[in-house]
Amino acid sequence: MSPLVGAELVQNPVQLYRYLLRCCRLLPTSAMQQHYRHAIRQGYNSHSDEDDQERIQLIIQRAITDADWILGKYTKKK
Repeated sequence: MSPLVGAELVQNPVQLYRYLLRCCRLLPTSAMQQHYRHAIRQGYNSHSDEDDQERIQLIIQRAITDADWILGKYTKKK
């Protein structure tokens, strides 16, 4: 299960970036949202020179899985 509808439509890094920022809005506190927005920005910048399409797809899949885990972790504590 993906955190947001549309995870299966993410095909390129810019779409992933936007998707992950939308996921951040679901986090309970603004401090968490700011922390993960910063982490997303850093990850995007560090992988911006990646040109291997297979590697990019692996990064996208892993990022969506991680976002699902993080949102599940914080939303189940309610």
